[in-house]
Amino acid sequence: MGFTALSALLLFAVALKGDAANRHAAASPQIALRIALGKQLFNDPRLSADGKISCASCHIPAKAYTDGRRVAIGVYGRTGTRNTPSLAAIEISKNVSFFWEGRRTTLEQAVIDPLTNPMEMGLQDKTELIQKVEQNSGRLIVFAQAFPEAKVIGAEQVSAALTDYVRSLNSPESAYDRYTLQGDRRPLNPQAQFGLALFRGKGRCADCHLLAGSPVLLTDHAYHRTGGGLNAISQYLPSLTEAVIQRSLQGEAIGNRVATHEDEAQLGRFNVTRDPADIGLFRTPSLRGVALTAPYMHDGSIPTLEDAIDQEVYYRGLQAGYPLNMSVEERTALKAFLETL
Repeated sequence: MGFTALSALLLFAVALKGDAANRHAAASPQIALRIALGKQLFNDPRLSADGKISCASCHIPAKAYTDGRRVAIGVYGRTGTRNTPSLAAIEISKNVSFFWEGRRTTLEQAVIDPLTNPMEMGLQDKTELIQKVEQNSGRLIVFAQAFPEAKVIGAEQVSAALTDYVRSLNSPESAYDRYTLQGDRRPLNPQAQFGLALFRGKGRCADCHLLAGSPVLLTDHAYHRTGGGLNAISQYLPSLTEAVIQRSLQGEAIGNRVATHEDEAQLGRFNVTRDPADIGLFRTPSLRGVALTAPYMHDGSIPTLEDAIDQEVYYRGLQAGYPLNMSVEERTALKAFLETL
């Protein structure tokens, strides 16, 4: 039996049920349809080179849309160089850059990159992507419904559907949200409230993970040095940066270079700006759902939340010019607060 427009729409209506997209349906049925379409694309392993990896392989809802691995594993079991960033806070945190080094400035650009990255989903280019999308006749009908102005399906429509879906993935209201937005002090016990005071004050966490906004952003959208990975490349930094500049001049995509050159991946923001001052700088991630997103840092080198606190306290002390000297009790309280985000 062939796919009809009605049956295709019913299929996507089912996809909406129980999803974050359902919240948008009343405001814009067409946007809701795009979100449901994006969800289908996000979960479809047929859009990868080996037919086994989807976006959802690395962005798992129960882990705040991370994967729990040190670094991502893509097609044919290929191991990347970067820890999978959470998607749960992209919209609520008002992200202005994407990926650890901020190589993309719009989500519409960012959602396509993994599909054509050789270490992630492995498609050769956008042409192959569209060929795979077009193999599903039922989905073509929904594309036509979701994008009535488009004469053909292109990467722009795939990007728009994935973008709308990712923007719908806001994390659930947290205990800290209830504490701040509803004026309810009960969600944070005394230990967590002590941790909040440390986060704002002695720990200097809020210098970068801002408590501004409603709901709070928990990021400054800036780039900072955490020390991870630089020791391994410090001895040959001049030759490495020169090689990066040469590959950049040859037009090789930053994402492909970072994914296939582990040493280059440690250079962070330098890969985008080629400014020596940006060596080792990485984008500040939002801390929403941080208790679910271990391991931590751009390379997944910090296995637990306790270890991440120790690392951050150390480097905050270096930046301040004096050690922070947080006690075990204080570190435990800080962890208790982070678990409420």
